[in-house]
Formats: sequence, C-alpha cells, structure tokens
Amino acid sequence: MRIASYSPLLIVGLAVALLAGLPVASVGLNLFAGGTSETWAHLASTVLPDYIVNSLWLCLGVGLGVGTLGVTTAWLTAMHEFPGRRFFEWALVLPLAVPAYVMAYVYTDFLQFVGPVQTFLRDTFGWEHGDYWFPDIRTLPGAMLMFVCVLYPYVYLLARTAFLERASGMLEAARTLGMGPWRAFFAVSLPLARPAIVAGVALALMETLADYGTVAYFAVNTFTTGIYRAWFSLGDRIAAAQLAAMLLAFVLFLLMAERISRGRARYHNTTGRNRPMAGARLQGFSAALAVVGCALPLLLGFLVPAGLLLKMALTEGDAQFGERFLMLSRNSFVLAGATAAIGVLLALLLAYGARLSKGALATGLNRLVGLGYAVPGAVIAVGVLIPVTRLDNWLAGQWQAWFGHNPGLLLTGGIAALIYAYLVRFLAVALHTVESSLGKITPNMDDAARSLGLGQGETMRRVHVPMLRGSLLTAGLLVFVDVMKELPATLVMRPFNFDTLATQAYTLASDERLAEASTAALAIVVVGLLPLIALSRQISAARRP
Repeated sequence: MRIASYSPLLIVGLAVALLAGLPVASVGLNLFAGGTSETWAHLASTVLPDYIVNSLWLCLGVGLGVGTLGVTTAWLTAMHEFPGRRFFEWALVLPLAVPAYVMAYVYTDFLQFVGPVQTFLRDTFGWEHGDYWFPDIRTLPGAMLMFVCVLYPYVYLLARTAFLERASGMLEAARTLGMGPWRAFFAVSLPLARPAIVAGVALALMETLADYGTVAYFAVNTFTTGIYRAWFSLGDRIAAAQLAAMLLAFVLFLLMAERISRGRARYHNTTGRNRPMAGARLQGFSAALAVVGCALPLLLGFLVPAGLLLKMALTEGDAQFGERFLMLSRNSFVLAGATAAIGVLLALLLAYGARLSKGALATGLNRLVGLGYAVPGAVIAVGVLIPVTRLDNWLAGQWQAWFGHNPGLLLTGGIAALIYAYLVRFLAVALHTVESSLGKITPNMDDAARSLGLGQGETMRRVHVPMLRGSLLTAGLLVFVDVMKELPATLVMRPFNFDTLATQAYTLASDERLAEASTAALAIVVVGLLPLIALSRQISAARRP
C-alpha cells in the first residue's frame, strides 16, 4: 500500500466517520439498555400499532403520489414541446423551497371553517354550518397531499435527467418496431429511467419518515411524534431509543428493498447516440393537458402557499416582528452558517483524502459518512443526546472533584451538540457536491503541480480550491438551507430559551396562531429559494435542443 494511503487526511476521514456513526450506534446500544421499560410496554400496547400503520400508509401514499407526479412532469418537459415548457422545466423545482410543515400551516388556514375557501362557499350559496360537507385537511390523507406537493421535485429532477440522457437510438429503434409513443414510453423509456425514479421516490420517503412538524400538526401518530413524546413528555430515553431504532429500521428497509428490487438488472446505454431526440410537438387539447399537468403541481406546491404566506405576513404577520424576529433570524443564521462552514471544510478534506489514497478504505469511509442523510433528524437527536449527556455528566463530576463545584451541563446546554447533529445529518449533501466536482478535475493537474514541487496541501490550496470555488459555495448554500428548514433535531436539542425561525413557526402554528407564524415561515421559504435559483439556471443551461 502506498504511503499516501496513510496520510493525515485518511485519519480525518476515519475520525469523521466514527463521529457520524456514533448517533446510530448509540441508538442501537441503548435499544436493550435496562431491558424493556414500562413506558415501552405501554407504547407497544397502545400507540405503537398506529405508528406502524400510519408510517406504512404514508410511505405508500407519498410513494405513489411523488412517483406519478414526478414522472409525468419529467416526461412532459423532457420529451415534448408545448406552450410554457421552458418555464415549467425549471419552475417545477420551486416547491422544494417550501418545507412540508409550512405547507401544512398554510393550507390549514386556507381551508379551515373560517378560512377564505369555506367563507366564500357560504357567502355564495347561503350555506350555514352543517349544511355542507368539506374535507378536513388535518388527516392522514391530508398529510400525504402535503408531502406529495413538496417532495415530487426529487423524482422530477432525477427522472427528467434520466429521460434526457437515454440514448435516442433506443427510442428510434422502438418506433421502427411499430411502437407508438405510449407503448415506447412504458416499454423503453420508463424501464431505462427506473433507477432514477426509484432513487427519487426513496429520497421522498426518507424525508417523509423524518418529518415531525407536519404529522405533529395534523395529529397523525408516527415514529417521529412518538420519539418526541417519549423523550419530553414521558422522560424515557430507553423508549425513545427503541422507537428511534424502529424508525431507522424503516429507512434501512426502504434502501434494501430498492437494492433487492434491482436484482441483477443493469441499465446501460448500448449505443453511441446519446443526443436526445427532438421533442414531440403537442397542439390543441394535448398541449392544454400538458400545460395543466405541469401548472397544477406548481400552483399547489409553490404559488398558492407562497402567495398566502406573503399575504398573511403583510396584512397580519408576527406581532413580535421587530427585535424578536431579528433574534430568531440571528440564531438560525448562526447555526446554519457555522454548520455550512464546517461541513464544507470537512467535505473538502474527505473528498480530497479519497482522491489521494484511491483506496477502498477512504471511499468506504466517505460512503459511511454519506449515510447520515438517510437517518431521520429525530433518530440523530436521540443518538447524539444520549452519549453527549453522559459525557456532560462525567465532565461535571470530574470538574466538581477537581475544583469543588459543579459547572452544570457544558455541551448539552449549548449549540455545539446541535451543530454536531446537523453535521451528521447534512454533511452528506456537501460531500456529494464536492466529490462530484472534484471528480471532474483531471489527475494530470495533480501531477503537474507535484512536478513543480508543490506538496499535497499546497496542491489542494493553490490548484483544487480555486477550481472548486463554485462547487464549495453551492455545497455550503445547500447545507445552509437544509439547516434553516430542519425542525425535529432542533426541537429536541436546542438550548433553553433558544429559538429559530423553524421552531418559532412551529410553536405559533401549534398554538393556532397561523397568521403570526407566516412571518417566520415566509423567511424560511425565501432562503430556500436561493439554491433553487442556481439549480434552475443549471436546468436551463442543460435544456435539450
């Protein structure tokens, strides 16, 4: 093995991988600690079946919804010409800027009994209470709808890329065999795009299982609400760890099912013609259907909630908008900024270490770090709090033994543990972005730098970092926005009397102060638009001819 394999960067990768895996290991070790608690026995006999059934129904409904909506919009914008296609191809990603829990707050206010929709119906038709039936949005199907509206872009982005990258020769061959457009879609295009579609659905389902704000506000019992209730309401870390382990098992099952479902099938282009075909031009009724099919998810997923948030924020908004809002913004930006800066630095070191070693160990460590994104925030919060609290108690005991007084909690009471949890959850986002861009830099650049006498550190600083500046900024921005939107871990781990925009929106909405929650929620949506603007530019630049 070469000397480069034992570089300090490999040690950094090992340390980061161990820290990233600690929360999951902590949950697993505490799963059987102290035996089965009375709390767990109570949960198992009362609400645990609801957790399992609701989680399964959520996965089924959201999976079908995002798959259908994402594939449909991707196929329309990738393979057809119709009025507004150039607008829809980038605008359809905008719902990603709206967190699901913000969507839940907006539509609850919009569709409730005293909301504008039902008020309009009563005024128009002269109805009174009890004269008509109106669906309740705060139900399990309502939660499914919220998740589908904000998560379908995962499938849309991956499926659209897959449709554009498929070899045009395959579709031409299908047409020469007498296949019509629909048959060619189901027999050729859809099977070839299957890995991308399944990956997008898996991402959406992991986000669904990790959500807390939506299901808690809609009173839908899932594992995340159970973890929060066991930790704070019942004060039982063992029960919380057991629920976290079951939630983690759900996520692992999704990943394993996707791998197993592939079997030994492979999805390669076998022709050299990779240039996409010219899109089929839609006219008349077909073009109108395409416009409606693309406009509806954009309308429900972004335009309506963003417009309602803006209206509520301008007309009512948070009564404590001034100094209180600035403090919340400062807290959110400090957490997001610190996490983004540390995350980008670690991602750069990990990606560069794997580039230098070119061995299976460094690559495996990076893949282990990348698994953190698949772990729900509630699981990470429990997994971080348990060892950190024990370390805090040990440090306090040692401090008291040495200096004669107890300093209290040093780590748990601050933001250090919270940033640690964020890094475990979102470091994969920065790592994937940096790895992808670093892989595009030819190794000849490294060889040329070394021939000029530059060491590894100087090569990274003077050659790679300037070339990666755009990717590093993108990676930091993605982590920043993810931290701004994150709710479960923040609710569990934030220091006392330390709120963020996300927790403020959740708290006000939980108190049915939806108009006041609009100010913080709108700020989160606006920040979330930043990376999507950059992404939309890339989509427009990659537009097929």
